This record gives sequence, C-alpha cells and structure tokens, in this order.
Amino acid sequence: MKLHYQLNAAFTTLLLIIMAVTGYVIYSLLLNLLVQNEQQQLEQKGEILVSVMNEQYQSLGDVDKISAFLQEQDLQLFLYNRQNNSVLYSTMPEEVVKGFYKNNYFSNAESNLWEYHSDKYVISRILVLPRGANLELILLTPMKDLQAVQHKFIERLLIVFIIGAAVAVLLSYFLTNKLVTPLTRLKYQLKKIEKRKFDEIEPIQATGEIREVAKSVYDMANELSRYISSQQSFFQNASHELKTPLMTIQGYAEGIKENVFEEAEKETGLEVMVTEVKRLKKIINEMILLAKLDSEQAAYDPEQIDASELVQQVADRMLPFASENNVKLKVDIAEGMTIYADGEKMLRALLNLVVNGIRHAASVVEISFVTRGRQKLLIVEDDGDGIPPDLMDNIFHRFVKGKQGDTGLGLAIVRAIVEQSGGKITVENAETGGARFIILFEGNG
Repeated sequence: MKLHYQLNAAFTTLLLIIMAVTGYVIYSLLLNLLVQNEQQQLEQKGEILVSVMNEQYQSLGDVDKISAFLQEQDLQLFLYNRQNNSVLYSTMPEEVVKGFYKNNYFSNAESNLWEYHSDKYVISRILVLPRGANLELILLTPMKDLQAVQHKFIERLLIVFIIGAAVAVLLSYFLTNKLVTPLTRLKYQLKKIEKRKFDEIEPIQATGEIREVAKSVYDMANELSRYISSQQSFFQNASHELKTPLMTIQGYAEGIKENVFEEAEKETGLEVMVTEVKRLKKIINEMILLAKLDSEQAAYDPEQIDASELVQQVADRMLPFASENNVKLKVDIAEGMTIYADGEKMLRALLNLVVNGIRHAASVVEISFVTRGRQKLLIVEDDGDGIPPDLMDNIFHRFVKGKQGDTGLGLAIVRAIVEQSGGKITVENAETGGARFIILFEGNG
C-alpha cells in the first residue's frame, strides 16, 4: 500500500476511534445530566405548587380541593401521607401505584429513581403543609422522555460528527497529498541517481525535514557524481602514468634482447629501466597506500602525539633534501602542543607537504602551529610561485600535479590521512606568493 493511503487510513482510523470514545462518553454523561436537570425542574415545579397549596389550603379537610387543584396541573404526581404511608391522590394508574408500594418506594426517601416493570421514573419529593399532617408532593417524569431527548441529541451529534469526519478526511487527504508528493518526486530523482543521470536531477519544492532530506540527496548525488568522475579520471591518469614507464622499459628491453643497442647504449638503457621501475614501484606503493587509507579504517591507530616533536622529526628528515635544493626550513611551534592522530601516518602527510614545498620554494619553507580557541592549525608555507588558479580546486585529487610534481598522489595521500584524523586541509596562496597548506583540527587533542 502506498504511503499516501497508509497515512489516510491511519488518520481515519484514529479519527473514528476518537469519535467513538467521545460519543460514548457524551452518551453516558448526557443521561446523568438530563436526570439531574429534570430533578431540579421537578423540584422547582413542586415548590411552586407547594407554595400555592400552603397559601390556599391549611388542613387535611382540604384534600379534595388539593386533589382538584393538582388534577388541573397535567403532571404525573402523587400526594402522599408520610404518617399513614398512604397515597391520597395519584395521576398514575392504580397498578403502577401498587408496584411502587410493592418495591417500598414511597417510604424510602433516599431513592430518586423508581422502576415499574421496564419503565423508570425520575422523582422529586416536596413537603406540603409542614405545620399540618405530614403531606408530601411527589412529582415524576418517565425516563423514556429523557432518553428520547438523549437520542435526539446523539442523532444530531452523530450528524455533526459525520460532517466533521468528512471534512477532516478531505483535509487529511489534502495534507497527506501535500506531504507525500515531494517524497514521490524525490523517489524519481533517486531513480535518476540509480541510473547515474546526474545531469537530469531537478530540485523539488518541500518544507521541513523533507527539504533537508532532499538537500542531503542532492549533496549525495553531487558527491557521487564527483566521485565517479574522479574515479574515471583516476583510472585514465593511472593508466597514463603507468603506461609511459612501461613503454620505456618495454622499448629498452626489446632493444637489448634484439641487440639493437651498442654496449654503452645498453648500460644507459638498463639505468633508465631501473629508474622507471623505481618510479613504477613508488606509484604503485602510493596507490596501495591510498586504497588502504580509503578502505582499512582499522589500520589507522590514533593517539595523543606531541606536535612539536612530530614537526622536529619532519625537519630532521627533510634537512638534507632542503640543503640540496638551497631551501631553508623554519619551524615555529611551542612546546607542549598536542594533536590526536596516527603519528606514523601524520608524519607521512607532513613529509609529503614539506617535500612539495621544498620543490616549489624559492628560498624558505616554514612549518608553524597556531591555536585559535578550540581550533588547532598546522601550517606549511613556501615562498615559491604559488598554485595556478586552474589547479586550486583539484590540487588534492589523484594524479593532479604541477610542473615539478612527481607522482600526483602525494597531496591526495595527505588529504586522506588528515580526514581520517578528523581534520580538514585547505590550500591558498600566501602573501609571499607561495602556497600555504593549512591543516585544521577542531577540538582535536
């Protein structure tokens, strides 16, 4: 069953349950309210009659006159003598009077509901001539009259309920349709994502959580599209990077096998082959490392490490390479600074950044550590020519490299390591003109 119909069915069921419970409660309370109201009205009528009789009739000898007076009122009543337990006058049939006597209703002043066979009566008792002969006026109203009022009220209430339920169901249909329609449209967009038709994805109009879900879906689609494109680019670039040295090796190997080269050329060819094999090995090792960083989270072992010690290790290892390239290494970091990361992998990331900086620097590469509140910034900056604008957005993608780049995988490895550490890496061109890589740790360590 579709969600639209499920919501309507659930709402309608809930509405019917609420209406049934409400109707039952109203039906139960209504009769009690009618009985109480009728008793009050009978008491008021009785008091009026008693007031008239007390003014006009002063003794038992006036019973006939009292009976004549009561007969004119067109009410169901008894004139009862409490002292003798006898009915002096009644507007009810004789068998009803006998039935009431049999059930001892007249002498029982506590009973407010009398019953004869299947008929019930609401009664009210008012004392007549309190200075005389203990007469009592008893007024009655059949329960069936009150039940008739109750049934008429319930019938009208039922009509109101039916109309209200119809309006509520129509409103529910409208609201659920408004709610479900964006989900249906979103489903079609997900089908497009499933078929990788990213260019055909269209935004939908929605509110609340559905809008947030839709935004997440679009972000996922964009990221998936970018990922697929990067994978395609990765395989294309990888095949190119691997194909070139393999062709060089193949050419020299076939030439040596066929004795095409002279002895000196063979030596040169062997050296080139060894160089290309080392380059292939480096590319493959870095590709394997990237694959592990992407898939093997368990291989990542974070711990609290001393940032100054980590940076000093980087400076010590890079000092020969920096001296060879006439580049000065500057370290600006205070003692006691810590970060939470895998020490070995973070060392690899910083080494890649510093190697990259030395290759492009004019004279200096600076490593610094800055704290801003809960943020910790590890910065590697050089004074070279900076990053070309066309490479700025893709600099951390695989096989993207500048003029002096090596494999094009170093910065991709750096980003993977930093992100596994819960950090974020960005790049910008510094005031000196060179590149500035910023590793940000939010509340890390």
